[in-house]
Amino acid sequence: MILVADSGSTKCDWMIATEDHKIPKFSTMGFNPFFHSKEKIVSTLIESQEAVKYAALIQHLYFYGAGSSSPDRKAHIADALAQFFPKARIEVDHDLIGAAFATCGDNPGISCILGTGSNSCYFDGKEVYEAVPALGHRLGDEGSGSYFGRKILSKFLYKRLPSYLHEKLVEDYGLSKEVIFENVYQQPNENVYLASFMKSLSDFKEETWVKELIFDGMTEFVDIHITCYENHQDVPVHFIGSVAYYFQDILEEVCQSFDIKIGQIIKQPIYNLVDYHFAKSVG
Repeated sequence: MILVADSGSTKCDWMIATEDHKIPKFSTMGFNPFFHSKEKIVSTLIESQEAVKYAALIQHLYFYGAGSSSPDRKAHIADALAQFFPKARIEVDHDLIGAAFATCGDNPGISCILGTGSNSCYFDGKEVYEAVPALGHRLGDEGSGSYFGRKILSKFLYKRLPSYLHEKLVEDYGLSKEVIFENVYQQPNENVYLASFMKSLSDFKEETWVKELIFDGMTEFVDIHITCYENHQDVPVHFIGSVAYYFQDILEEVCQSFDIKIGQIIKQPIYNLVDYHFAKSVG
């Protein structure tokens, strides 16, 4: 029995595959070694009825997660998972690797993440290469949910938002300088807090101001994270994540301006990842 997990900083999707069928996916909070202790990971899994039900049956677990890019951070996640899945052979890798497998399969291409955070890589069919580093939500994450959230909140405080959006944020979130500073500077997981404001942008996605904001942010992402690959106009460029999915019309317009050929745009790569690993296991 194979279990595959795709974890961003906000949410982790899990799906089990057997020889006969796939067990419907379930979700937990996302696990990022920068933000979550081993104890937190284990306690969260214990709260999941689906995870508890199958824990002792899992033979092989593939976990792809945001922040799981170095040996020590991979070990942090693997150690926690081993406590909960005692019989599983566990493999932990970066979410970019999962993105490449989910979108490229065994073919060359560029795979991008546009969700709570953002990143990109080139996959030659066997190995993943990163041309520029991912700087996280404080220094980078261009075009991501946390990036746009940061833009919205700063413009809110500077009173530079359109009135319809300013009033919506006050109504839905009770926003004030004190509330924002508390959540950004004093509470954990500020990247998830910042990304939560994408819902408000989605509600007004047909407004010119919002379209221009998204267009500019995605243009910055493409310029930094895609054009850095010399062959970016020669191979398909794939995207995964909620920002790419819900604003794909603007993303397509941006990519067209760079003469980039878009491949797949996938909201949740977990289905593709399960197909990829199950095919490998039976092949």
